[in-house]
Amino acid sequence: MKLAEERVTAPSPSNEFPARRTSRAKGWMPFAMLVGGSLLLIALTFLSLTQGMKALSPSTVVDALFWPTDTPEHRAINGVRLPRTVMGLLSGAALAVAGSLMQSVTRNPLASETTLGVNAGAFLVVVIGTIFWPGMLHQYAFLFAVLGGAAAALAVFGMGGGRKGTPIRIALSGMIITLVLSSVTSALMMLFEQDTQGLFVWGSGSLNQNDWSGVRFVWPWVLGGIAAVLLASRHLDLLAFGEESARSLGQHVGRTRMFAMSVSIVLACVSVSVVGPIGFIGLLAPHIVKLSGMRAHVLLLPVSAIWGAAILVGADTVARGFAASAVGELPAGAVTAFIGGPWIIWLALQASKNAAAASPPEGRSSMNVGTIGRRLPFVPLVIVLTLLLVAISIAALMNGTLHLSVSEVLATLSGNGTKLHEKVLLELRLPRLLTAGVVGMILAASGALMQSAVRNPLADPQIVGVSSGAGVGAMLLLVAFPQLPAGWVPVGAFIGGIAAAVIVYAAAWRRGLSPTVLTLVGIAVAASGTALINILVVYAKLTLAPALTWLAGSTYARSWPEFAQVLPFALVLLPIAWWMGRKVDLLSFQDDSSTGLGLPVRRTRLLVTLLAVVLASAAVAAVGAVGFIGLLAPHAARMLVGSNHRRLMVLSSLLGAILLVAADWIGRIMLSPREIPSGIVVALIGAPYLIFLMFKSRTAK
Repeated sequence: MKLAEERVTAPSPSNEFPARRTSRAKGWMPFAMLVGGSLLLIALTFLSLTQGMKALSPSTVVDALFWPTDTPEHRAINGVRLPRTVMGLLSGAALAVAGSLMQSVTRNPLASETTLGVNAGAFLVVVIGTIFWPGMLHQYAFLFAVLGGAAAALAVFGMGGGRKGTPIRIALSGMIITLVLSSVTSALMMLFEQDTQGLFVWGSGSLNQNDWSGVRFVWPWVLGGIAAVLLASRHLDLLAFGEESARSLGQHVGRTRMFAMSVSIVLACVSVSVVGPIGFIGLLAPHIVKLSGMRAHVLLLPVSAIWGAAILVGADTVARGFAASAVGELPAGAVTAFIGGPWIIWLALQASKNAAAASPPEGRSSMNVGTIGRRLPFVPLVIVLTLLLVAISIAALMNGTLHLSVSEVLATLSGNGTKLHEKVLLELRLPRLLTAGVVGMILAASGALMQSAVRNPLADPQIVGVSSGAGVGAMLLLVAFPQLPAGWVPVGAFIGGIAAAVIVYAAAWRRGLSPTVLTLVGIAVAASGTALINILVVYAKLTLAPALTWLAGSTYARSWPEFAQVLPFALVLLPIAWWMGRKVDLLSFQDDSSTGLGLPVRRTRLLVTLLAVVLASAAVAAVGAVGFIGLLAPHAARMLVGSNHRRLMVLSSLLGAILLVAADWIGRIMLSPREIPSGIVVALIGAPYLIFLMFKSRTAK
């Protein structure tokens, strides 16, 4: 029997590419997937009941389930472990069905509750409710989660181009929205640390249950939602034929999409409201099932639910397996994210040929997201931005716990200040400001290089995984070798950043370093790196504020050693990045055109990315994982002077320094004496521009 996508005569513009192309679905494969998934689920369910602070024997579990007595072991199984396992079954099924529906509605194989930002939106609104309306949240947590999840999904879908958005664009839009919402969430959790204590682990996804109340709330929504979409399975099948064909068959396409997307958001958010945001289940389970050739929703949805439940219960079993060790129990969501990263890499490699064939050439390579209409003179722009940087720097040096006038700042810098002013300026504020300025420059330069290397104007070191890899390296060094001096942290960051880049490039090498594959694999590496950082934070038992500060990136308490550590990279690598101008300019063309002009495309792309990786790793080592500067500064510069790389590097560096210095200053004075990490301030400042940029690039020619 031919598969649905082979019968499509008018595919939609979304360029959906399945996990694997098969000419025929073998008759025994769907049955094997159903039976195999069911047996695996039963085995994992039973195994999960044996795991915890104290491992119990299988015979004890059987006795507790069928012949319970009033013993501590039986009470633990029936009162704590069984509700937790059942919650894992329900949440896993809900997330898998939600992901399958999102993929069908958007015809985007990368769509899921994670990539569409539903988890991040729901988590943000739940945190807001925890802080400002705790009583109302306790009663209506589900409604809070649905509101946030639906708003985030609509934003991602709109920014990604709607039904005409390509899979890679939707994925990047989801990543950006998730980063913005996560930054707001982190800021709120830091500002209201007492109110949100305990939400960090829950925010990584935790199935921990103390009674059956969560299960009693969730099961009607999950079972009712799955039953409702099963009744509409025939209408969902018709969506695979494309919009025009479905309409000709009498299908109300808009109504079907609205119904299916609404159910998927409800299923995802009911899970988030109880167990927190657990990622990648909605991406993993449907694709595993589709490997059997199963496409009819009447089978796809329930079998995906079985596999989703098995994956989540298995991940939670692994997480609980560490409970009695020195590591301690891990968040289940971090485990699923760590598992989901390699799956996205595999999916990207399998899908790259079809994606390349389906995407129009200009969609794959264009670096044009629009300009202000008339490009401005380069030299006056440099002068204006330099003066603006100087003005912001002086303002930053003036403000703090001790306010100084302009004359006092200038006198102290020229060596004529008092001892108190010298101590405040020269030992505290000046090294911090210089570190922020230099790091802002190299982050912006790294982003400009990365965008040129992957030919994607939405790429930056954080989105393609380099920043999270560097963060993992630094955290591993701190956790594994706490006795080492702080000067070794950059070594760990370098190793982590380069390791992440090696993974990305090794995976994409056989695909000709395709920009699409590079970006998809980078997203996967970033997700896995973030999950590993969360695991390390839990293991190291960091308190909320230091953990969030590290994850967001901060220039707090940076001194002359940090400045001396990062300055050589700027002095050596920024001129090299500027010198490579003509070669980088040629990367913006199609590979065939660039090769015809004499450019060794693979080698040049590799060198450009290596340069970007080293710069980003140096920045992470100095101030943590500051995001968005590598995305915002190059775009602002490109809108001012176009895509000439050498001019772009100069303006991007200046704008990056202005952004981070201003963010450090605002973070210091906004809620003085408390400080907001500069990485969070950058995200909050850049979010409106980023949203504008995404909408503008939808129609840029």
